[in-house]
Amino acid sequence: MTTAPPQVPFSATLRDGRTVMIRLLEAGDNERLIALGAALPQNDWLHAENDLRSAEMVGRLVNARDAEHWRQIVAVAPDGAIVAYASARLLPARSSHVADIQLIVGEAWRRCGLGTVMAGEIVAHARKLGAAKVFVDMVEEQTAGQAIFTRLGFKLEGRLVNHIRDRQGKLHNLIVLAYHVE
Repeated sequence: MTTAPPQVPFSATLRDGRTVMIRLLEAGDNERLIALGAALPQNDWLHAENDLRSAEMVGRLVNARDAEHWRQIVAVAPDGAIVAYASARLLPARSSHVADIQLIVGEAWRRCGLGTVMAGEIVAHARKLGAAKVFVDMVEEQTAGQAIFTRLGFKLEGRLVNHIRDRQGKLHNLIVLAYHVE
């Protein structure tokens, strides 16, 4: 994948013909981001790092929107609802050349290309932040997420056995996929 410069804001037409506006996270997005989190299937929250159902967590994310080492983007449907969220955050100290990324797509907006659009755009933001390498981690069962990033050129860098404990206490393997930015 060749990473183009970030394009936000821009309109994207998805494979199913629907359109979304991709833009940076804004100060007034709290309630819409919480609504995205509340609408996700319960299984998505078993192993999620950031609980978008929590007003406190969403408040921290929105307050961090201007941090120099972090970029957050959202996809907004024509009705104003946030239907996807992605972030890229540079790691500190000896790993300051590496960014971790997160991607969350609303259930009704999956399998139409939105995840790929969001993933490509957040990688471009990570590159603009100065990242030479980006990585994403997810539980092994998240095969659709793995497919999105593999299509973009990410390679498997590791599988950590029983590394994640979900909110019900069950252990899961963690998959780490990485991409070296040109």
